[in-house]
Amino acid sequence: MIPPSFAYHAPRSIGEALTLLTELGDDAKLLAGGHSLLPMMKLRFAQPGALIDINRIPELRGIREEGGLIRIGAMTSESDLIASSLLQERLPLLPEAALLIADPQVRNRGTIGGDIAHGDPGNDHPAIAMALDATFVLQGPKGERQVKAVDFFHGTYMTALAENEILTAILVAPFQAGTGYAYQKLKRKTGDWATAGAAVVLRMAGGLVTQISIGLTNVASTALRASAAEAALMGKPLNDATLEAAAQAVRAACEPAEDLRGDIEYKTAMAGEMVKRAIRAAAARCR
Repeated sequence: MIPPSFAYHAPRSIGEALTLLTELGDDAKLLAGGHSLLPMMKLRFAQPGALIDINRIPELRGIREEGGLIRIGAMTSESDLIASSLLQERLPLLPEAALLIADPQVRNRGTIGGDIAHGDPGNDHPAIAMALDATFVLQGPKGERQVKAVDFFHGTYMTALAENEILTAILVAPFQAGTGYAYQKLKRKTGDWATAGAAVVLRMAGGLVTQISIGLTNVASTALRASAAEAALMGKPLNDATLEAAAQAVRAACEPAEDLRGDIEYKTAMAGEMVKRAIRAAAARCR
């Protein structure tokens, strides 16, 4: 289908984009990579009267380290995440996980901020951001504010982002030496959304878990931070019994929607399996 007509704006600065958002109000949508919004427009599920294309705003791109944190511009593409030597060295979960997103064509255009701001529980970055304990920088007419990833997602396509705000950056602490990490994603075919996925960041000492964070993809109305599963592992060794306890906690937290990727029982079971696989893979990287 062809979307209805709309006005098109291409601001060159964050300030100009915010002015347009404020003036146009509910009738406007931000255009980042477009892989979520444009298909919805073609199906007429979304019918904005104006698009604000933020691709020409240079300060929304780039990856750098400042103040002890990695700052990733919201318009940084998946391909740029993969190619970043800074991320490969200091935060390798992100480039590794980005390789599991869609295909090269999509990764060249799709952005980390668009993936997050859309609020789709099937997108990969929300759960990864939760596992990384990331913070999102939101900018509006009254200035900047920061929201933790675990507090950002309110429901399917619903986030803490106000209508006149832009997600400008993602802040993440670099990994300490010896940190294990993994993102395990079950999908029907290459490039598909996850049937279920799990991101894990892990530290161990003396054979015991000293730090763990787990984010879950596409098993509820939003990405989930699996806090009960984390509690089941803290201070304990990793063995069949503790891994099963974590998987049980994950399954208890799941409320997936039934679709072509599987029914509720199957998706719930696979969430537990993905968590086990991700924990094992992360533990193998702990040094």
